[in-house]
Amino acid sequence: GSELPQSESSLLHGLSTDLINKFRRSARRQIASAEWPTVVARTTSTKDSTARRRRGATNAATMGDSESSLFSFFFYVLFVYPATNWLLKPGRFSRTKGLTYAISLLVAIAAVKTGLELKEQGPNYYQLMKVGRSATALEIKRSYKKMSLELHPDKNPSATALDDFATLKNAYDVLMDMDAREVYDRFGPEKLKQKVAVIDEYKVLVEVAIFYAAWGIMTWMLTLGKHNSNARQWVFTGMIAMLVVEVMMLLKEIELPAWFLPAMTAHELIQLGHNLFPAFLNGCRCIGAYLFVDLDGHQRALLGALHEQNKEVLRALRDIQTSIQNGGGAGPARPMSVGDAMRNLEAELEGKDIKHPSEVNIFSDGFPDGKKKSNA
Repeated sequence: GSELPQSESSLLHGLSTDLINKFRRSARRQIASAEWPTVVARTTSTKDSTARRRRGATNAATMGDSESSLFSFFFYVLFVYPATNWLLKPGRFSRTKGLTYAISLLVAIAAVKTGLELKEQGPNYYQLMKVGRSATALEIKRSYKKMSLELHPDKNPSATALDDFATLKNAYDVLMDMDAREVYDRFGPEKLKQKVAVIDEYKVLVEVAIFYAAWGIMTWMLTLGKHNSNARQWVFTGMIAMLVVEVMMLLKEIELPAWFLPAMTAHELIQLGHNLFPAFLNGCRCIGAYLFVDLDGHQRALLGALHEQNKEVLRALRDIQTSIQNGGGAGPARPMSVGDAMRNLEAELEGKDIKHPSEVNIFSDGFPDGKKKSNA
């Protein structure tokens, strides 16, 4: 056929040269690296495993919270509560030492359990990017550039280099998307993986109400009895405070300060409160029952003791009157007794003269003609 124009001929020559150079570079890489097929296979398997893990995480997350709450409930009720009661048993330790040991045990168990749960959960996107919850887009870009150089598969010899880099890229994509970032902060990665354009806040609030209603019923059952009245008040007060804070955080009525746990999201703080609630419940039960004072029983005991004391006083006065009656008449003056002092004080208030008991016959004084008062 006819010859190609000079411009088209030079263009084809340039394209063929580029293809040849690319082929040569690819061939050199294949020859230099005997692990080329292994890298391709590892890349494919890593992508498949990542996808399977994400699908499994979505299913596991829906059941993880309920299972963790049930485990915490039975753990604290069956093990921690008896151990705390053993420390608070009257007579085992002093009051101050018993409370100190019990509170220290509860705090230590809650700290260890929460730490293990956070470790199993793994770092969130802010912790992966090494930025704070209030980081700007520029700070996230700078951190991603630095982290990508460290975790890039060409520079990271780890066997999970590709997986780590893909996780970092996913965290970067979420934090740079303002809508996705807001969903992640408020509702967690589970809602983010559902890929819903608008989160149904009514449904979320219903889930919150179900959680607190269930724990409210369990709290009421565990705090039955008069000795748990203080614990019941403390627990329900804490539940109401948690509910108000949680709803305000979910509806974005309040913003967390940047200095308060800066690497944790609002969703993680809410879950942290849910995980610590069983420890708070059982701690209130133990300490409330230990500090409880039965005021009604105490008042009944005081009234009984006062009644017995009055009986003793009346018996003593009766004995004094009997001794005065039997020992009246001539003879040396006797010392004034309590009953005599009371009679003289009453006489003074009535304008009468104060007389010594040797001069007064309590059974005739005050009656005309010396008639004695008859004993009714």
